[in-house]
Amino acid sequence: MAHSKILLYYAFAPVADPEAMRLWQRELCERLGLRGRIIISRHGINGTVGGELDACKIYLRKTQEHPAFAGIDVKWSDGTGFEEPEPDIFKGVDRSVPWLTSRDFPKLSVKVRDELVAFGIPAETVVDERGVVGGGSRLTPQAVNDLVEARGDDVVFFDGRNAWEAEIGKFKGAIVPDVRTTHDFIAEIESGVYDDIKDRPVVTYCTGGIRCEILSAAMAERGFSEVYQIDGGIVRYGEAFGNDGLWEGSLAVFDGRETMDFAPGAAVIGACQECGTPSKTVANCTDRSCRTRFVVCEKHLDASCPEHARVA
Repeated sequence: MAHSKILLYYAFAPVADPEAMRLWQRELCERLGLRGRIIISRHGINGTVGGELDACKIYLRKTQEHPAFAGIDVKWSDGTGFEEPEPDIFKGVDRSVPWLTSRDFPKLSVKVRDELVAFGIPAETVVDERGVVGGGSRLTPQAVNDLVEARGDDVVFFDGRNAWEAEIGKFKGAIVPDVRTTHDFIAEIESGVYDDIKDRPVVTYCTGGIRCEILSAAMAERGFSEVYQIDGGIVRYGEAFGNDGLWEGSLAVFDGRETMDFAPGAAVIGACQECGTPSKTVANCTDRSCRTRFVVCEKHLDASCPEHARVA
């Protein structure tokens, strides 16, 4: 029986020819029947792909054979299953094995961008063979708990995700910046609203760790004196402690699952924007031109964001 898997990964390392890397990655994924999203820049690679277990293993092994990505940071999780691919999706591709296709992603997208994460500071970001230069000190999941045990309420958790993601899950007591996109973070931390925590221990966190590689370096550059990042992000912390640590709620993910829990019985901290019912379901605004996401209950899956609800 085939097993459906999802890989979440990134690596910061200098890439001399991003376009050549894009072509190689696309051909590799197509040959293995993998779908998902991959971004490549001169700073490295960032992706999430899904497919059969054996196909994912081959993909990872081949990618790690590239000298820049030998130490790539990978998180494995279960996918939701397979679907029959479109008849022409593999047209012209030599597929010696008829791999099943993940239903967690609608297609394969492999693109070259100026940044792996769109903070809007590509020239500021410096990467060498060891990764991002100037990033926050790395903490293992246990080290996060140890820091809180030693420093107590002085420790500040700083959410490096878009605000809607924190509506269904976050670290207890965390600061959640009021941002709609990653691009908004730099203006937010330069605004002065967080100057009162610049001399406190600040633990940045995000889904898999990549956003905080850049965010922690940007915060250090802007005067935050003691900045940390959780190595492996929320995913690694949740894998280590389930519902028994400092994380509460569910994790928003960017595939067909939409959300995931680290253990049965996770707290439901979100509330439907329409009726206030406790929920961990995240939906898109029904207006196709709008990218706003928000929490709804099963009765209000067809809701619009407040702006477009007023228009309607």
